[in-house]
Amino acid sequence: MPVGRRLAVLLAVVAALWGPAAAHAAIPLAHCGQTVGLECGTVAVPLDRTGATPGTIGLHVEVLPATGRNVRGVMFLIAGGPGQGSAGAFGLTTPDQATLMQQTFPGFTLVAFDNRGTGKSGLIDCPPLQSKLEGSAEDFAAVAATCAQTIGPTRQFYATRDHAEDIESVRTALDFGRVGLYGVSYGTKLALAYALAHPASVDRLVLDSVVPTDYPDAFDTNVLRQMPKTLNAFCGATLCRAATRNFAGDVARLANKLEAKPVSGTVFSINGVKRAVHMNGEDLLTLVVDSDLSPGLAVELPAAVHAALGGQTRPLLRLLDLDRHLSALTAEDLSIGLNAATNCADGIFPWSPDAPVSSRRTAINAAIAALPQGSFGPFGSWAARLGTAYFCEQWPSPSGRVPLANGPLPNVPVLVLSGGYDLRTPTDSAAAVAAAFPQSKLVVVPGVGHSVLGADITGCAQNAVLQWLSGGAVRATCPRVPPFVKILGAFPKLRVSRAAATTAAVVGKGLREAEASWIQSLFAFSGTPLNPSGVYGGKLTLGQSLAFKLTRYSDTPGVALTGKVTAVPGGLPLHFTGTIRVSGASAAAGTLQIKGNRLVGKLGGRRVSATF
Repeated sequence: MPVGRRLAVLLAVVAALWGPAAAHAAIPLAHCGQTVGLECGTVAVPLDRTGATPGTIGLHVEVLPATGRNVRGVMFLIAGGPGQGSAGAFGLTTPDQATLMQQTFPGFTLVAFDNRGTGKSGLIDCPPLQSKLEGSAEDFAAVAATCAQTIGPTRQFYATRDHAEDIESVRTALDFGRVGLYGVSYGTKLALAYALAHPASVDRLVLDSVVPTDYPDAFDTNVLRQMPKTLNAFCGATLCRAATRNFAGDVARLANKLEAKPVSGTVFSINGVKRAVHMNGEDLLTLVVDSDLSPGLAVELPAAVHAALGGQTRPLLRLLDLDRHLSALTAEDLSIGLNAATNCADGIFPWSPDAPVSSRRTAINAAIAALPQGSFGPFGSWAARLGTAYFCEQWPSPSGRVPLANGPLPNVPVLVLSGGYDLRTPTDSAAAVAAAFPQSKLVVVPGVGHSVLGADITGCAQNAVLQWLSGGAVRATCPRVPPFVKILGAFPKLRVSRAAATTAAVVGKGLREAEASWIQSLFAFSGTPLNPSGVYGGKLTLGQSLAFKLTRYSDTPGVALTGKVTAVPGGLPLHFTGTIRVSGASAAAGTLQIKGNRLVGKLGGRRVSATF
């Protein structure tokens, strides 16, 4: 999910070396947006800094001057992807989001600009690639290659090295001295690349969800090796016990099984439309990784994976379909074309940059065969297909190995933030980068996934930033952040009796699943919440004031739930209140009140009071 969208959802749910912060900019700046004091302008940068290819790109730049007496300096805000425009992602034009960033970096002039190829800076838009959410690795590679042709020969000028030099161009155009850089996800790699190229211009670094400069790995080996450890940490000793005793083991067994023998089925998709869904091991691992940005998906996965191992695949297929719909992004949100251009320029692939496309699969196969045992963790070598080598296999030459500057890295204060449930940029990578800086501090936030500051609703990560900026002691680990809603227990059996007690238990499980689907939709990557269907039909409709409505919502055949459910302000996991009417051929019909963790009412004419 784009950084700005996560901040917006979170808000809804919850100096001697510097000199003056105001810059005497060499470019004209004018007021823009709704935020008081925000100014915008355009910095023209060369398309090709060697001068061999003519042309320029206008970078959209936003500057929010520091306020108050304690002026500390300048902080560049660098979003992820690659493909997110930092100006658009951090949303300084919106007062609420600007205030949040000012509260996180008090006393700093904030600078955000859309990287070349993103947002308002010569956006790269390849609709076929942008809209593609499913298919084989070869399918994605072919569509990426078509995008490369759409971009044309200038595609070679979107490497991380180029983006890093753009930061320097913006810094000098604004007439700033040394600057701080706050990077998120790929933005951390870009911040590090800038630090290597211009160490004397860096005052400090804040790195959130770290991508080392030699990553992403061509075969995703770092992600795959660390996945079991991350999944086990998410569940702890007991949190997933009602669904499974070994979430990581379940994922490994099911992924290898599905890659050998994929499954297909029909699910109720968005707004009740029936849709055929196919799933193999790669699809499952992609879904698992997506869960570190989707707290609703994260709490439902253990139960859905375990059910699929037992032959009940429909809940998992439905989750895959829902995740794909909620993951759709516009190019303005995150340009997949720019993502491809940057990753396919940077990648440390097992072929030379000018190797013909026809020779690359042989190079891929040889490289995989040469990897030591255990490189893919508990998964077969098929899992290498998640990496950028397969995605960039058909990208026209030159492809890969655009070098970054040699450094050295500056010896400056560095704060590294890592989520304990970050699957795509694991904590081990964050620790390795932190170790490269003598003045570094690493803070781990258990229970939080990718993009820590945007996901930690407790404020511990933000407090760590504030303490660090003030020179205070920073704790290495935050208290575990509870999930927004409870982790699901096992899905009900497909056939249930009409006994009142049985129906009450099924209703409780259905409500827990509906809560998870509600959270999953609220945190839609695209920022456009959709109305999911139940596993066996019906609809969940998002409402106002943290409420949702169920209309014959069914997670168990023959049991349907209808009513309004509202989250009660308080701690996490959230508690809910509401009234649910129960119907269906396999249900003891009646009405139940949701009171905290209890269901109270009548089913089949019998009084019921049950914990759920």
